[in-house]
Amino acid sequence: MKIEYLGTGAAEGVPAIFCNCAYCKGLRARLAAGERTKELRTRMQVLIDGELSVDFPPDAYAHMTARGVDFSAIRYLLVTHSHMDHFYAHDFILRGYKYAQDMAADTLTIYGNREVCDVFRECTRREMKDSVKANVHTMPVGAFEEIAFDDWRVYSMPAQHSSKDPLLYLIERNGKRYLHLCDTGRIPDDSMEFLKALKKRADVVSCDCTFLWEEAAPDARHMGLKEAARTAERLRRAGVMDDGTKFVITHFSHNSRPSQEAVERAEREYGFIAAYDGMTLEI
Repeated sequence: MKIEYLGTGAAEGVPAIFCNCAYCKGLRARLAAGERTKELRTRMQVLIDGELSVDFPPDAYAHMTARGVDFSAIRYLLVTHSHMDHFYAHDFILRGYKYAQDMAADTLTIYGNREVCDVFRECTRREMKDSVKANVHTMPVGAFEEIAFDDWRVYSMPAQHSSKDPLLYLIERNGKRYLHLCDTGRIPDDSMEFLKALKKRADVVSCDCTFLWEEAAPDARHMGLKEAARTAERLRRAGVMDDGTKFVITHFSHNSRPSQEAVERAEREYGFIAAYDGMTLEI
């Protein structure tokens, strides 16, 4: 299983799009001067084996150009929730007609809660041509469901976030498993019990770490390092993690000042892997 972290930033990106804090101003200046740095973070997207994407942000086009990935090969899209930084549905009006030729996959199926399906319809109803509609399908998903397609198996469970019915996903293919825990605050107890009952060890866990080193999380919708560490311990007790599991922190906000020094310190002190745009794991 190949896991590509195409974007690792929170909603506003890093540097944040309208921000003039010292960190964002300094990073913008460094980028404008041509510096290549892992501190540049676009909005969250994970691509697995080139054909399954978790979320589809406004920065998807930038991900395609930066990484050279073929988005026409994506057959399945798992959407965690309807916030625009995780689901930018307008782009799908371009998946066909004269906008897209010789696509690698004829159709794309989007899995998400009912609000995700509603957002898709609202964002595409004015401009999506009938010929394109035939190429993109939506499939509503609720919590505590098992979804199977081709050789993929996906398990959904509730997140703790502000949108309606946000979801977390355990993704399995050919005996390899990836657990996606973003956007969320503390993992709900019923979600943890669901994972425990599945008795499936994850090879890789991606965990929300929006607040990084902030001492107290400003709200309950996201995590910092302390809650991420508690999450890792809960997953161990539930049998979802062991010493061979890679625990990855991601979804960083500019408010946490996620400098290279700050994320490297987190890796040293907690033993986690700090994701960056373009990072790839093979399991």
